[in-house]
Amino acid sequence: MLIYLKDQQKNFPVLLETFKRVSVMPYDRTRLVEKVSEIVLTVDRNIEELNLQTLFSYKIFPENILIAFGQWEAEGRSMQAGDTIVQQVFLPPVKSFSQKLIFGVRIKEIINTSSRKGFSYETLAGHVEKGISTFTIEQTNKGLVFRIHTFSAPGNWFIRLVSPVLAIPYQTYCTQAALKNCKREIEMSL
Repeated sequence: MLIYLKDQQKNFPVLLETFKRVSVMPYDRTRLVEKVSEIVLTVDRNIEELNLQTLFSYKIFPENILIAFGQWEAEGRSMQAGDTIVQQVFLPPVKSFSQKLIFGVRIKEIINTSSRKGFSYETLAGHVEKGISTFTIEQTNKGLVFRIHTFSAPGNWFIRLVSPVLAIPYQTYCTQAALKNCKREIEMSL
């Protein structure tokens, strides 16, 4: 984790090269907390007809919470397993007046079936959390659903200490904002 007071977006290419050399933070999935959050998309289309650019460009979170730069962007192609993402998180969620926390994650899997599309990533060493997150659009009995499925735990002793008071409420806020943002972006793209 790197902490700055100034926006680091112009340094994303250099940070990407650094994070590409960082390994995934070790974790035991059975010892992590599982959370599933979802929101139903109000669209009368099937999954194949959706524009999933928001999902696969990792523009899931509102820009006042998180901005990111993916390896696929730097290399001019689409997302693939093994790609690294630089994340800049704004704390508090105000771009101009916040600490900028820089983390790295790595794409573990691309999901592309007729009823489920998305990807998962694992956190890199130094991230505030350890574990895996999966972001999908799924065809369910409720209709099309955007789902965030995580297995995570605090990445260090300090986060573990402040987790009940700061980290968990902030994570919940960010997840709800991501669900609403992705829903809005996908619905607007139709």
